[in-house]
Amino acid sequence: MFLIDTHSHLTFDPLFADIDNVLQRSRAAGITSWITVGTDHDHNKKAVELASRFDNLYAAVGIHPHYAKSITAQSIAALKQIAQHEKVVAIGETGLDFHYNFSAHTDQQRLFVEHLNVARELNLPVIIHCREAFDETIDVLNRYGASLRKIVFHCFSGSPPQAKIVLNNGWYISFTGVVTFKNASIAKEAAELVPLDRLMIETDCPYISPEPMRKQKINEPALLIHTANFIAELKKMDFDSFASAINSTTKSFFGLPEK
Repeated sequence: MFLIDTHSHLTFDPLFADIDNVLQRSRAAGITSWITVGTDHDHNKKAVELASRFDNLYAAVGIHPHYAKSITAQSIAALKQIAQHEKVVAIGETGLDFHYNFSAHTDQQRLFVEHLNVARELNLPVIIHCREAFDETIDVLNRYGASLRKIVFHCFSGSPPQAKIVLNNGWYISFTGVVTFKNASIAKEAAELVPLDRLMIETDCPYISPEPMRKQKINEPALLIHTANFIAELKKMDFDSFASAINSTTKSFFGLPEK
């Protein structure tokens, strides 16, 4: 049974420079499809270039909230243009990051709304980055994203009550290797309650290597197998049934071909 890495950063070093070997190791581990996610204009272009080169590799394009203070109307126009490429399957990642605060909250919120507008215009799903800004993120989505049903909170490490808020809004949740960590009891509880038709998995590579590979500094798609096995066991499911269910969810969410 194969898997889909729904959120990777294959344009980041050192993965990009070794992309052929990275994808070869991924296929050998059973992860045979990937979505590489842009974080600024240059990485969006590289993401589309990679998606154009490889079968089963798709792109999401967006501008990370870290860069919100530098965004112009031309930046949004460029995002909208590249988002129309045939292998772009989502807008993002976008959202709010109140942990690092590299950009003012008002700038982040303004950029977030611009992404939601582009997604609505192009009828694309949205990948949400939310760090220490859950209530504020929900508020923006309720005010400006009410007509957007295909929304996924990526790298979810929130509480079960927060997961229920996401689910009650009809949105989706994606888990990284964080859920495998020994001190991630809250994320485990959240993963247990998310139904399979709203659940996806990702590496967020080159970050967050899962257990038992946490000592591997550079995460890569091949390691997604450990997160998948962990959540399947958490849900008391055999691996193939779990993989089949989340693959179906992922394909439906992103509009990926059935093959």
